[in-house]
Amino acid sequence: MSTKFNKTTQTGFIRLSAMIFFVLTIAFFCRIAQYPLIIPLFLLFIGTHFYFLKKADIKIFLKLSLLLVLLVFTVYLSQEYKIFSLFYIPTAAVAMLTMLLFNDLELAFLMALTSSLVVSLIGRLELSMMLTLFLGSLIGAHTVRGARTRGQVMGAGLFVSIVQLICFILSDLDSQRFMSPELLAQFLYPLMANGLIAAFVVIATLKIFEYLFGVLTNFSLLELSDFNHPLLKRMILEAPGTYHHSLVVSNLAEAAADAIGVHSLLTRVGAYYHDIGKLVNPEYFNENQAGMGNKHDKIEPSVSRLVILNHVKEGLELGKKYKLNQQILDFIPEHHGTSLMHYFYQKALEETQDSKTINEENFRYPGPKPQTKEAAIIMLSDSCEGATRSLEDLNPANIEETVKKIINNKFIDGQLDECHLTLAEINKISAVFARILSAMHHSRIKYPEKKNGSKNGISSRKSSEKDISQLLSDQKDRESNP
Repeated sequence: MSTKFNKTTQTGFIRLSAMIFFVLTIAFFCRIAQYPLIIPLFLLFIGTHFYFLKKADIKIFLKLSLLLVLLVFTVYLSQEYKIFSLFYIPTAAVAMLTMLLFNDLELAFLMALTSSLVVSLIGRLELSMMLTLFLGSLIGAHTVRGARTRGQVMGAGLFVSIVQLICFILSDLDSQRFMSPELLAQFLYPLMANGLIAAFVVIATLKIFEYLFGVLTNFSLLELSDFNHPLLKRMILEAPGTYHHSLVVSNLAEAAADAIGVHSLLTRVGAYYHDIGKLVNPEYFNENQAGMGNKHDKIEPSVSRLVILNHVKEGLELGKKYKLNQQILDFIPEHHGTSLMHYFYQKALEETQDSKTINEENFRYPGPKPQTKEAAIIMLSDSCEGATRSLEDLNPANIEETVKKIINNKFIDGQLDECHLTLAEINKISAVFARILSAMHHSRIKYPEKKNGSKNGISSRKSSEKDISQLLSDQKDRESNP
């Protein structure tokens, strides 16, 4: 216990030291460039705020600091070489990028405040201009939240321009020089263009920052959801049963994620790739056997256990080979957690004389357990979808009972201990699964068979056609003779 505490303390000290070193470097740069030294002090307080709230670790702090450094460098070029007006600098782009990259309103708010304050301090702007830049950045972060298309980003940039223009007009409404040519050229035109410039910068640099920071945005997730992705195309051809299973799981998981308010797009894409390891030996998985017989009937349960366990390891190797992001790779082991391979465990018990020689732990997946709500949802949807396929009577009551039983078993087994799902959220997920699975397995009306052969069918169809022709003829007669 003390060793663990010492390691945690040491790690915290290293992170805090790295943050202080970074701030001192910024202070040195500010001193050389003759910028106010309150800037590094302000950054130190922001970093300390992150550290003690545990909102972000040192890595995220450094990532956000990189965005600020690039902004400061742009301001430096504007001030030193007079290349362009200070108000053309896309300050709002920092908050917009933060929102897209980290999907966190609190981080976006802090970056909007920090970026506008830093630009104002370096450019020695008035308080009204600082508030103008801040409000523009804030509206940009809010309107770009959840964006999935470039059009939405451009729309956010337009909102930034409009808000900044309104703020400036309100701050200088009583000035006698209002609407003068100098005012238009120096302030209004740059502020009008500022938001659109910020949108173009976000679109142009988003992919670069995704790569540098190792994060996934909605844009990258939509690329991964394209069924032309090599892994998904391979699954369609080599493991069609697994492909169809993944589609059903993705629909279930996305609906459940929407119901409890977590990242539904990430959940859907994670479900597409959660079973890619089955591409290595697809014939050993029931959904791909298609009448070929179960290969596990001819091998020992211990060998079956190895084959099933290996699909997790092979899935991770395939994902790394195709350069999937770590967030997607995490779904591969976590959607099984440390669950028991119940079928093969029971089979091993039946085939042995001494049940004590069979260790239950050997028939469990290696884990880890789901660390996020998204991974937990995929685990539950994967299990529920497989369980309902084995039901003989697919009526809504049976499906609902099966779903509740599966989820309850996962809860009792401790698979949901590390993902922070609440009981209320679990109930919502259960209700969504039961509703969608019942709709998927709905019954159809049985059409009556023809009693007198095909000739009767043909004569009946001809009779119907005559009746329709007669009706049309009668209607024309009525129209011509009112």
